[in-house]
Amino acid sequence: MGHDGIMRLRLFTEPQQGADYTTLLQVARATEDLGFDAFFRSDHYLKMGDVSGLPGPTDAWATLAGLARETSRIRLGTLVTAATFRYPGPLAITVAQVDQMSGGRVELGIGAGWFAAEHSAYGIPFPDLGERFARYEEQLEVITGLWDVPDGGTFSFSGKYYTVADSPALPKPVQRPRPPVIVGGIGPNRTPRLAARFADEYNVPFASVDDTSAAFGRVREACAAAGRHETSMIYSAAQTVCCGRTRAELDRRAAAIGQKADELAENGIAGLPDDVVKKIRKFAEIGAEHIPAGARSARP
Repeated sequence: MGHDGIMRLRLFTEPQQGADYTTLLQVARATEDLGFDAFFRSDHYLKMGDVSGLPGPTDAWATLAGLARETSRIRLGTLVTAATFRYPGPLAITVAQVDQMSGGRVELGIGAGWFAAEHSAYGIPFPDLGERFARYEEQLEVITGLWDVPDGGTFSFSGKYYTVADSPALPKPVQRPRPPVIVGGIGPNRTPRLAARFADEYNVPFASVDDTSAAFGRVREACAAAGRHETSMIYSAAQTVCCGRTRAELDRRAAAIGQKADELAENGIAGLPDDVVKKIRKFAEIGAEHIPAGARSARP
């Protein structure tokens, strides 16, 4: 379980598959009313797989700004914002502002970006993988650097892709020194190093218990190499969850997201309530402290 012995269950949504702000607000309010810990959403601009995607994409940070004012308790964040979508300085401003609007409930999940089609669909440059990771690392440097500068100080950075000169590093988020930063992915080399250097939480997306455990191990090793204690990191596992009170209800709910219950039970978290609890417990046993869970539609 977590540092305090509690497994935190978080709702994770993928609205690019077809959800407007009104629907997301309903889900977020249900998340709060039902006692879940947080509402997270993907940051994508194009649908995936055999769905219409109607009524079209919503912007992640515009959504979270609205929810910041219309909820009161739950944490709010992205899994994950693509570094290709925004410049690091304006992103730091946006996240800090939403943190203020929420009273200090925001978490920034950020990654290198991977979905080429959404970039071409909306005119966003999509460099090769090496450059995306290099930009991603510089973005992490700039965003955390801006937030970490003491009040009244300035921040400067000179990188290959981004240069910041004498920034006043404002506005400051409510959470100090900064909102939690989440680094996710299962890459064996660069991702663990970046997580150990910058992240407050490391997330493994949609992987088996064994693969998740191996990824956690690589990040723990990277923390040790960086001189950081492994327990200073929160470890989380995003999973597709499908639960039914009966087998018929389970099959119906799995079909609604284009999945088969037996395959979900093998590759995600699915079954009757006791089955779901047992699978979550397996993730807890390998050190997972947060489970961002959603009904993930089939993808190409």
